Amino acid sequence: MRKDSQALTAALQKLEHLHPKKIDLGLSRIQHVLKKLGHPERSLPPTVHIAGTNGKGSTTAFLRAMAEAQDLRVHVYTSPHLVSFCERIVLANEMINEDVLLDILGRVQDANEGQPLSFFEATTAAAFLAFSETPADILILEVGLGGRFDATNVIDHPATVGITPIDYDHAEFLGRDLAGIAREKAGILKAHTPAFSAEQSPIVRAVLETEAAKSKAKLKNMGEHFNAYAQQGRLIYEDDNTLLDLPLPALRGAHQINNAGLAIALARAMLIDEAAIAKGLETASWPARLQALTSGALAETAHASGAQLWLDGGHNPHAARALASALAELDATEPRPLTLIMGMLANKNAPGFLDAFEGLAHSLIAVPISDHASLSPENLMDIAKGRGIKAYAADSLMDALNLAMGQSKEPKRILICGSLYLAGEALAL
Repeated sequence: MRKDSQALTAALQKLEHLHPKKIDLGLSRIQHVLKKLGHPERSLPPTVHIAGTNGKGSTTAFLRAMAEAQDLRVHVYTSPHLVSFCERIVLANEMINEDVLLDILGRVQDANEGQPLSFFEATTAAAFLAFSETPADILILEVGLGGRFDATNVIDHPATVGITPIDYDHAEFLGRDLAGIAREKAGILKAHTPAFSAEQSPIVRAVLETEAAKSKAKLKNMGEHFNAYAQQGRLIYEDDNTLLDLPLPALRGAHQINNAGLAIALARAMLIDEAAIAKGLETASWPARLQALTSGALAETAHASGAQLWLDGGHNPHAARALASALAELDATEPRPLTLIMGMLANKNAPGFLDAFEGLAHSLIAVPISDHASLSPENLMDIAKGRGIKAYAADSLMDALNLAMGQSKEPKRILICGSLYLAGEALAL
């Protein structure tokens, strides 16, 4: 992967100054600029709108792979990116070209005429503009934050809606009331639109069902109307009318069975056939989701010492529990001491994240995250020690890796974790 060019970096930085807040939920500003652009959001291919706390990216990756396996032209909108902003916008199966992106960003700026517009609103408007001008068969649209007042929620008539597992995250914007968070994410449900929800906690499920009834959406729940589970090395999917015997998903971890199950339900709603679904499960790729790093400077350093090196961008307690479960499964088949190389933004729940690794992680090496307000390594060390995890600090990922290599000669399992921004640093190396 490459970093953005100077021209694109400058254009994106210019957008950051259109609004005093990095995030300001609401629809009026993006609706204004979309009107100036001629309403590109009304000229999109059939759209799958996906909200939730965890698993949006993986579900999107599965669905994209399934659609492409059926030779469909697929648009995709996701966030955040890991190395290049261009990753966020896929036009007809290809990551957007920088020159095209610069052009549409400039047109959004011109249409906005200097009015307040958040960075995400501006880039979402740009994505809609690009999608409207490039023919495709399907658009997979990932919510940025929340749902009801997210900039993507200007789509009046999606073809179908997906809700991934909902839990606590972004408390400064969504609050600490799980029912309230669920209500906000349910804001993407639309009248008479088929909607599919992953397995949820009882309170979240109750809220989703209430909100679906209010909006007259046709909600189906995993575990009731459809299901997916692993059986004898296969993924079994079943709903009221069908039982599919499919390959296990390419993405690792038991939680990916649920993400894949939701993607299958969405794919079937979009009339994607069984053969394409099976191929998509086997070919889906999504960086920094329990990804084995096998190339680059970090991987070479780790492998020279016989260590396994993994990367994951999960950054909240729900994601940590899924990640810890997957690593415990690895440890059961091939025991190795686990070292976490971890950096985390200051507004995240580091204690809740590390609770999942108590008794599993042998040690932690805390690192800062470049160009972001991250927890100090000293703070992370204190949190880890409080959970019986040996803790150290390093100034960079490479320093942390070298420190981990020097702790003992025993072959290790090393996980870089805690932030998608940190994952981006690792991939850039």
